[in-house]
Amino acid sequence: MPTYKAPARDARFIINEVLDLASYGNLPGFADATADLVETVLDEAGKFAAEVLAPLNLPGDQQGCTRHPDGSVTAPEGFKAAYAQFTESGWGTLSQPAALGGQGLPHVLGFAVEEFLCAANQSFAMYPGLTSGAVSAILAKGSPEQQALYLPKMIAGTWTGTMNLTEPQCGTDLGLIRTRAVPQADGSYAITGTKIFISAGEHDLSENIIHLVLAKTPDAPDSTKGISLFIVPKFMVGADGAVGARNAVSCGAIEHKMGIHGNVTCVMNYDEATGYLVGEENKGLAAMFIMMNAARLGVGLQGLAQAEVAYQNGANYAQDRRQGRALTGPAEPSEKADPLFVHPDVRRMLMDAKAFTEGTRALALWCGLLVDLAHVAPTEEERQAADDLIGLLTPVIKGYGTDKGYDVATNMQQIWGGHGYIAENGMEQFVRDARIAMIYEGANGVQAMDLVGRKLPAHMGRAIQLFFAEVDRECAEAAGEPRLADLAERVGKANSELKAATMWLMQNAMANPENAGAGAHHYMHITGIVALGLMWLRMGKAAAKALSAGTTDTAFYEAKLVTSRYFGERYTPDAGALRRKLEAGSATMMELPAEAFATA
Repeated sequence: MPTYKAPARDARFIINEVLDLASYGNLPGFADATADLVETVLDEAGKFAAEVLAPLNLPGDQQGCTRHPDGSVTAPEGFKAAYAQFTESGWGTLSQPAALGGQGLPHVLGFAVEEFLCAANQSFAMYPGLTSGAVSAILAKGSPEQQALYLPKMIAGTWTGTMNLTEPQCGTDLGLIRTRAVPQADGSYAITGTKIFISAGEHDLSENIIHLVLAKTPDAPDSTKGISLFIVPKFMVGADGAVGARNAVSCGAIEHKMGIHGNVTCVMNYDEATGYLVGEENKGLAAMFIMMNAARLGVGLQGLAQAEVAYQNGANYAQDRRQGRALTGPAEPSEKADPLFVHPDVRRMLMDAKAFTEGTRALALWCGLLVDLAHVAPTEEERQAADDLIGLLTPVIKGYGTDKGYDVATNMQQIWGGHGYIAENGMEQFVRDARIAMIYEGANGVQAMDLVGRKLPAHMGRAIQLFFAEVDRECAEAAGEPRLADLAERVGKANSELKAATMWLMQNAMANPENAGAGAHHYMHITGIVALGLMWLRMGKAAAKALSAGTTDTAFYEAKLVTSRYFGERYTPDAGALRRKLEAGSATMMELPAEAFATA
């Protein structure tokens, strides 16, 4: 049976010492986030994740969700009770607005808790996670009446939410959607169509499900410019908030999936269901992207989370399982074999995982802080800078974070050898659950193109220039610290590779857009390497400061410095190779005719 322990100590280090959350105490929402509160929230959330959710992960995967003849769906055994405990404890309210029943705490703290939940049980965490995204969209684009009617109960967890985009004939290309919304005399719309791949579309965890549905009105342009967004509740909601009759929306089938079996993925049928326009007609895609961007950060956290739980189980197994002898001679002569831990190739996989998970956790939490600062920083310049950076880094966290998270999960399975292939040990579930994160909420190739095609050139490259400056400044400051000088030099070189790759794209992508498409994946990974390098510089600086001050937790901080050196030696050199791949352009990639790929 796999195990999980929330990395609360590491999260505290990042929040308190690397990000210095206390320094933002004068900003709205930050005053209550004291070091004591942060510690309490992380410790209690970690306990809930480890003691309540993690034990449900493997059996929930094995049991899956059940659709009944009437179209209702039952979540795996134990999920409903766990969800009730989740809502009673208020875990879903942490970063939500206090005016609507939330606790109003910084998003950075909510991000840390979300990682714990996803690592313990990704399928379970998706139910409240999707609700949070729906809340974001209604907060941004819903009318005051819609916000007052739906959000308090969604934030409380009494009701859950979904996003309905995909249809059988369209996924990324949403201009092809066929779902129709016909205006009614009372101001509502009759929604008719079929949506697929709808996570948490039907279940028994909450009293109501508030679907956010993309559809086209009768006279709308037949493109993405004709998409509108609608609230379609599972049960109708009265003006007083009371749940009424069942709406004409149902689960037609449950998808049979590779992983995340504990979260129901539905085919949703809308048969003239009553819906309500959110925002302006034909402006639904912009509203939905608010939810999608929040979801993409959440999916990036899933990549980190699956890597973390797989890493923990891989490290434990490597210290317990005995196979062979150390290359330098028996490490434990009294035993018949040494632990796997003595073998350099096992250490390679474990150190790769440690460098990635700890670096990505710091990046995700920094981005959580940027989400906060984009709203409450004291000056417009600071708010704009935070918004620019979070926009630039969102596809990186989602794309690079889930690519590498999946790599970590498979490497940890590799450490287990044949036992990692056996379902009851849980390692193969981590691999299966990690795989979807590379696909949904915009496949990672789409994330790479979003980075290169939209985020990079936006505002004349303002965001990437800001990011370059952040890295250059951190490298310059670290150069004077002997324990960080080598890392600073290596991250600086990787940043130079990123600058060169950016310049090459500027010069070659406009002349031939296929050059951008051919190099986007590589560019996203270079950016990911540099972003993690920036985090390791900051963590290294905080660790060196603690050691110089005479900390009693010497082992923790010394491990940070060793891992930072490992990251510099083993991750940053890839930036140069990736730049050379990018600069190969699209010629050979696109040269062969389609028939050359046909099988015999």
